[in-house]
Amino acid sequence: MSISACADLVRRGDPDRFLAAMAAPPAARAALFPIYAVNVEVARAPWVASEPMIAEMRLQWWRDALDEISVGQTVRAHEVTTPLAEVLDAEGARLLDQLAQARRWDIYKDPFEDADHFAEYLDRTAGNLTWATARALGATDEAAVRDIAWASGLANWFLAIPELEARGRVPLVDGRETTVRDLAGQGLQRLKTRPSKAAKPALLATWRAKALLTQAQRAPALVAAGGLSQSEFSRRFGLLRSSFTG
Repeated sequence: MSISACADLVRRGDPDRFLAAMAAPPAARAALFPIYAVNVEVARAPWVASEPMIAEMRLQWWRDALDEISVGQTVRAHEVTTPLAEVLDAEGARLLDQLAQARRWDIYKDPFEDADHFAEYLDRTAGNLTWATARALGATDEAAVRDIAWASGLANWFLAIPELEARGRVPLVDGRETTVRDLAGQGLQRLKTRPSKAAKPALLATWRAKALLTQAQRAPALVAAGGLSQSEFSRRFGLLRSSFTG
């Protein structure tokens, strides 16, 4: 029942990762859904309250739960934490704690300090999430997984930019079209990495990255305008192709 609750949470809060998990081998879903579910909870914590202190408290609740898993304590009862504790080891919990810590940027309206800070944010969020998931499935090729996850995180960030700006955030250090084009090129280059077979179920969630980054590279003005898109057919066919080809 806890896995089902996690799956339903992901279905409602992160439809792309839900579809990716459903395209993965059934045995992998017991790890995918709890980790994706905690990511949903952590990612939305900064946005559910207008008061920064309340958002900080929500993030801290999840960080405390991850700490309990990390040190081997009995984890607090919750529909996500219970199955999560069954699939995470201490290192996996530490990775997700770093993800939660990085999400503190979402609470406030300060811009990124520089390009390195932005790159680190993508690595600590998309990178840590995907690597924690791949580790839980037995993968060992961290560098390859992080490269692909970073590119996917960038693509998703491009999609979110209009909403972030509407909420008063400064999503890019340099929002000029030439910089957006260069960032998209960096992401596409990272997507050329070849992952291990064990990591592939965790990487199914990155299936949209290539198409979105290619659009951003060719027409960077689409990013600020909210014009990056895929038809529903292209979106689902891309996942189907990825599930067959890896």
